[in-house]
Amino acid sequence: MNHGIILSLIIGVVAGFIASKLTSGKGNGWLVDLFLGIVGAAVGGWLFSLLGIEAGTGLIGSVITATIGAAIVLWLFKKLK
Repeated sequence: MNHGIILSLIIGVVAGFIASKLTSGKGNGWLVDLFLGIVGAAVGGWLFSLLGIEAGTGLIGSVITATIGAAIVLWLFKKLK
């Protein structure tokens, strides 16, 4: 079993949950939070690299990047909805 995938999923859940709490004050359910966190991690990583920003290294940096990306994805989703 690849521990990197498991860690990425955990970061995705945490980031999606934090972003949901920051933007709406409540979570959206663990499946939605997981999806949002994974998409947010990709968006955050892409956006940060595009702008030359580094949120830090290791686990904390990954969670920060994914959370910011998830908040952006959630905001866009709410605007389009």
